[in-house]
Parts: sequence; structure tokens; C-alpha cells
Amino acid sequence: MFLKLNIIDRIKLPFRKDKELYAAFFDILGFYPHRIKYYKQALHHKSVASRGRKGAEEHNERLEFLGDAILEAISSDILYHHFKGQREGFLTNTRSKLVQRDTLNKLASEIGLNNLIYSNSHSVTHNSYLGGNAFEALVGAIYLDRGYDACMYFMRKRILGQLVNIEKVAKKEVNFKSRLIEWAQKNRINVEFRLVEEQRENGSSPVFITRVILEGLECECGRGYSKKESHQQAARETLKQLKTDQELTKAIFDAKAARTAQEEEPVALVPEA
Repeated sequence: MFLKLNIIDRIKLPFRKDKELYAAFFDILGFYPHRIKYYKQALHHKSVASRGRKGAEEHNERLEFLGDAILEAISSDILYHHFKGQREGFLTNTRSKLVQRDTLNKLASEIGLNNLIYSNSHSVTHNSYLGGNAFEALVGAIYLDRGYDACMYFMRKRILGQLVNIEKVAKKEVNFKSRLIEWAQKNRINVEFRLVEEQRENGSSPVFITRVILEGLECECGRGYSKKESHQQAARETLKQLKTDQELTKAIFDAKAARTAQEEEPVALVPEA
């Protein structure tokens, strides 16, 4: 299907506008876009957002949201069929390594997507997730333009077929718990991993459920066939939550501020000598 589309697109390309952009996306995707507007939007960071006809800002955050969900679904699909017989925890861990921000940043650089992003210089300097966010937005653009099968083609043939070895990814150890603890220590935030439940599946293997507590506030839970695995899942989900839930993050820092204020409150009365 894609080979036929490529031949047709090659014939039409010289008569289109944005020839260089079409060619750049062909090199990245392995096929030409049909509706280039989605791909242009995927390249626009919020720092250089423009106004549409109805006055709304046009940038890649909505495409990023969509692409994140599509990317998780496709990765789950691929891993489910590739690692037959593996448990849910293994598949979840491997998927998280595939779609984590560091991996997406690296992929955006390797496929040349970083060279096409529109943003101001301040954003490039201060936003280490610029490439990864654009990669997610690109997947969202592909989905709107050509559908799920095209996204699967891009991930299978271009990414996993040429740039990422999922066998090596599965063996790579990523310590989300350490990342969360490191973030908490830098911000002087109290963190706790609380075992909230221990279940038995089919009367055999125990399943542990752990919840992360930050400054006394309940965050996400994680499940695993060991306490260590449940800690890793809880930490991963909490890191994602902190990235998206600004109200929770503010509440955590407010709680920290209240706690430290009490700890540093001076004693008014001087004891007798």
C-alpha cells in the first residue's frame, strides 16, 4: 500500500508547495504526507504559536497529547505480539523505556526532526524535552493524516526496524524510583513508598500495590509481582502525573513550604538559666 502511495506522491510532488518540507518528511517517515498542515503544526512549539482564523493559538501541544496516547497503544501492540508469554509487568516496563522522554529526544535527533522544529532560542536552551514532544506531535499528525496503520508502519519500519532494538531495550534497566527520589531530594520534598495492598492472583503469585506519598499527599499507585517492581511502576506513574498535573505539583510545594515554615519557626521563650 505504501509503495503505491509513494510512487503517486513522487509524481505530484514537483507541483506542490513546500516541496522541501514534503521531501524532508519523506526522509523521516518513509512516505509523503497527504495533509501537510498537521505536520507543520507538529513542528510549532508554543513559544512561536500563531493565531488561527478563529483566534485560537496554533502549536503542537494538542498533537503531542494525541501522539502520546497513540504511541503507547502502538508500542503495547508491538510488544504484546513480540514478547509472547511475558507478564504484564515486563511489557509495561519495556513500553515505558520505549516511550520515555530520553528515548524520544534521541529519536527526534536521529531522524532529523530537531532540525525542522520552530521555536525561539530561549525555548531551545531551557527545554530539554523539545525534540521528544515534537516526536509525539509527529505521531499525532500521522494519525490524523493517514490513520493508525500509518503510525504502525512508521514505528515498525522506520523506528524499530532501523533505530531501536527492542530486545536490548527490554534488558535495559531504568530506575524510575531513583529519578523520583533524586527530584524530591533536589526540591527538599518528603517522599514515601507505601504498600497499600497485597493480592493473590489465582491463589498463586502475590501482587503488590504501592502508592507514592509526597509531602503527605497521595500520588499514583503501581502494581508488580515484587515490591521493587511495584515501587518502580508507582514512581513512573507519579513522574508522569507531576509532568501533567500542575495543581498537584503546586499542592506538594505548598505543603512543603508549610512544613518547613513550622520547622524553622523560632521559639519565643528563652528557658531559664
